[in-house]
Amino acid sequence: MTLDQIRIFLCVAELRHVTRAAAQLNMTQSAVSSAIAALERQHGVRLFDRVGRGIALTQEGETFVPTARALLAQAETAALVLADLSVETRGSLRLFASQTVASYWLPPRLMRFHEMHPEVTLSLAVGNTAQAAAAVQEGTADLGFIEGDLPDSPLRRQVVARDELVLVLSRQHPAARQKAFTAQDYRRFTWLLREEGSGTRSVFEAHLAAMGLRAAELSVALDLPSNEAVLAGVGTGGAVAMLSHRAVPAARARGLAIRRVTWAQRPARPFAVLSHPERHRTRAAEALLEGIRAG
Repeated sequence: MTLDQIRIFLCVAELRHVTRAAAQLNMTQSAVSSAIAALERQHGVRLFDRVGRGIALTQEGETFVPTARALLAQAETAALVLADLSVETRGSLRLFASQTVASYWLPPRLMRFHEMHPEVTLSLAVGNTAQAAAAVQEGTADLGFIEGDLPDSPLRRQVVARDELVLVLSRQHPAARQKAFTAQDYRRFTWLLREEGSGTRSVFEAHLAAMGLRAAELSVALDLPSNEAVLAGVGTGGAVAMLSHRAVPAARARGLAIRRVTWAQRPARPFAVLSHPERHRTRAAEALLEGIRAG
């Protein structure tokens, strides 16, 4: 088994198509097919079934995917360690950030880091808090940036900023001029919520609990996967939401009203960076963290 075979297997498994995988890997279709066939032959296992014009992972292939990902991540970490032995801060840094962090807080800090360390290649994936933690745990990200707490995790967590949620509603909403709200108001509203697993959702649910409420008691129109989607929905006038105060400029640009929570304990949260305690932290990662702490 070679790393090239693992890389080819994962690409085919992700795309479910040999031709598209070959194009993405800059290889011929026959070379990709040969690599998969050699891997299957060497280990006496069938990893893919042909289904019509496409292919599908067998049960054995599905089982092998997470191990293959972990193996490739370890190889990439080894390459980073070797690159880190040089005198200069260089190499690559794989980041995964939850959406609010990635949209409003992280970009200027990454630009400042790039200006100081142009030899470091940065890549950023965006998802929610749970996905960021999983990426760091699996080794597909060197650092993860999240909102809120991370229960029951072996990952190293360091707070790097503070945030809070605010109520967002259309200026045409019947409660737009209201300054304070009760639990009964919350039950009467139609809500747009961020998806399960997001830091915004977990902090909002903690805010509800402080008001003696649960999300199940609310009238929820939609769970949405991004702040922008929530803002667009609130802009139609019929629903309300709670989002980071860092999204306030975008909300005001859409003509929305903002209410900072004064009728209950402020729904505050930290922004934190995650790293794996058992993996090598490169010079590039240390430089980024130092820049964030200083800035």
